[in-house]
Amino acid sequence: MTQHTIVSRAEWLEARRALLVEEKAWTRARDRLAQMRRALPWVRVEKDYRFDTVDGPLSLAELFDGRSQLVTHHFMFAPDWDEGCPGCSLLADQVDGARQHFEHNDLTYVAVSRAPLAKLEAYRRRMGWQFRWVSSAGSDFNFDFHVSFPHDARERFYNFETRTDITMDDLPGLSVFHQDETGAIFHTYSSYGRAGEMFLPVYSWLDIAPRGRNETKHGNLMDWVKRHDRYETDGRTRPTATRKGNPR
Repeated sequence: MTQHTIVSRAEWLEARRALLVEEKAWTRARDRLAQMRRALPWVRVEKDYRFDTVDGPLSLAELFDGRSQLVTHHFMFAPDWDEGCPGCSLLADQVDGARQHFEHNDLTYVAVSRAPLAKLEAYRRRMGWQFRWVSSAGSDFNFDFHVSFPHDARERFYNFETRTDITMDDLPGLSVFHQDETGAIFHTYSSYGRAGEMFLPVYSWLDIAPRGRNETKHGNLMDWVKRHDRYETDGRTRPTATRKGNPR
């Protein structure tokens, strides 16, 4: 940081304008990619998936909650875990603020995990989230959408390829569905791995700052991300303002 190039305002402006050209190109490329996602063909969902919810057993169709579009967040929380995945928790922290807007644009969000509902609800209350979280325990949902795997599986199909280097039984992802006027449900999109970064505006804030994402080991977000109620208790003290009169 202290060895960073220092220039005049005129030189900075020239460099910034050059970067703006690249930023605009990236924005146009992002728009084209979004169009390509929406143009993907769909697959009809034939299986009758059931989920354990605070409102009792519900079908996939009922999770739409009266809307025509549904995104399911495959939240890593295996049946024998006591807490949800920190990375998935980071994504979940971003949901409720956006959800109040996209629900008014015909899109429902539901988090889905294999852990028992009681564990999910306890963790949701602890974290202060308001979105619906359902358990897929006893259902093939997680396995069919390739985010959970039999414990003894040697090969695991994840992120659209067969892998032999994956040892975890649960991994993150998102899947999107559409329900038409007849009640038919179609799988329209899924994403896995680093694709989840598009749902992390916290990264957008960090990416414009000099230190970026502050990842120190192989670009792994787990180098610094904690559950939001654990930053201080896990030994990472929250930075506070030092200037007189500034709020802490």
